[in-house]
Amino acid sequence: MLVLVAPGQGAQTPGFLTPWLELPGAADRVAAWSDAIGLDLVHYGTEADAEAIRDTAVAQPLLVAAGLLSATALGEVAPGAVAGHSVGEITAAALASVLDDTDALRLVRRRGQAMAEASAVTPTGMAALLGGDPEVTLPHLEKLGLTPANVNGAGQIVAAGTLEQIDALVAQKPEGVRRVVPLKVAGAFHTEHMAPAVSELEKAAAELAPADPSVPYVSNRDGARVATGTEVLERLVGQLANPVRWDLCMETFQQLGATALLEVCPGGTLTGLAKRAMPGVKTLALKTPDDLDAARALIAEHSPAAPADPQTA
Repeated sequence: MLVLVAPGQGAQTPGFLTPWLELPGAADRVAAWSDAIGLDLVHYGTEADAEAIRDTAVAQPLLVAAGLLSATALGEVAPGAVAGHSVGEITAAALASVLDDTDALRLVRRRGQAMAEASAVTPTGMAALLGGDPEVTLPHLEKLGLTPANVNGAGQIVAAGTLEQIDALVAQKPEGVRRVVPLKVAGAFHTEHMAPAVSELEKAAAELAPADPSVPYVSNRDGARVATGTEVLERLVGQLANPVRWDLCMETFQQLGATALLEVCPGGTLTGLAKRAMPGVKTLALKTPDDLDAARALIAEHSPAAPADPQTA
C-alpha cells in the first residue's frame, strides 16, 4: 500500500522549481496558477533567493504548486492514503480531489498572507530539536514558554515561540537533545500566535465547495482518517493554531498497512522521518524530474490499482 505525502514550509530552496518547468506543459500550468492567485510562482521558484522564498506568503503557495506539479508528472496514482505536513495538507486535499488545483492555490495564497500578517505582530520563529526524550523535552519547552508546534516522531519535535524564547532554547538545550536547528520559517506556526489568521482562513474556506476525499485523507490534528470534504476544510482552518501531530499520521499509515511512502516535491523531510519511524517501509522523495522513473516503479509495485506501465506520464 502506497502513501502519498506532501512536505511543509522550510522544504523550499532557491531554484528548486526550475527543472520541473522544463516538463511539457508545466510552465504554462504554473503561469496560469500565478495569474489566478496574483503571485509570480515562476519567478519565485526559479530566480528568487532564499530570503525571498522564506516569506510565508510566498513559500506556502510555492510549495503547494510544486507538490501538485510533481504529482501530475507521475501520471495516474492510486494511493492507499494521502497526507501533508502543515501547509502540505492543502496539497494533500487537492491530491485527494477535495479541492481542484486552482482552488487549492487560492486557499493557500490566503493562508500564507494571513499567517504572514499574524507573524508580523510579534517576532517569532521555530526550531527543530533532534534527539531527546519527549518526557524530558516537553516540560523543558513549557518552562521556556515554547509550544511543541510539530511532534514529528522519529525523535524530532519542533518548538515555536518568540525569537527570544528560541534563543533561550538554543542556549539551554533539553537534556539528551543533540542539536537545536532554527528553521527557515517566518513565524511561530501552529501556536496561539496564529490565532488572528484562523478567522481569515475560515472566510476563505467558506467560499469553497469541497468534495469528499477520493482516497483516505489523514489529518495532522490527530492522525485520524477524514471522510468528508467539509471536515477536511474545518481541520485545515483549525490546524493553523494547533500542533501538527505527524507522529500520529505515521502511526495511521502503519495501521493502514503502508508498504511504501512517496513524498512529492520538494521531497526529503518526510521520507527522512519515515525511514526512522516506519522501518520496513520503502521511501522515495521527488526532488527533481530525474526521480520520476524510480517513483513510477515504486507506484507500480505498491499501488496495484495504478497503471503497470511505469513509462506512462
